[in-house]
Amino acid sequence: MAKSVDLELKKAFTDLQIKMVDTRKKIHFIDSQIELLKRCMHHVDITQCAISCYPPGAKTYESVGRMFLLTDLEEVKNNLKNRDTQLTKRASDFQKNKEYLENNLKESEDNIREMVQQRRVQSEKTN
Repeated sequence: MAKSVDLELKKAFTDLQIKMVDTRKKIHFIDSQIELLKRCMHHVDITQCAISCYPPGAKTYESVGRMFLLTDLEEVKNNLKNRDTQLTKRASDFQKNKEYLENNLKESEDNIREMVQQRRVQSEKTN
């Protein structure tokens, strides 16, 4: 009977370890996505600062794919503001997802510790 309990604990331990590794990979991916979004937001900020000193009515071009279209200065400013808002929202969504995964990872680690403790107690009782 002790052998079957050990096998069950071993299987549960392995499953939890796999879950932890997967969660760590997801957290690492989210961190890289957040850094990418921060770089894009920085680029938008720099562009907004550069455009802010242009006189009204200045010719501005906005990139669309591999071409540039003549666009009104106010429209370019609005597009940059919208892009900044979208990037900020996505970054906050990624941050919330990361926090959820970190909590999930902590819970998995606690479960593994509890399983190890149960195994120790069980082995002490049999000896």
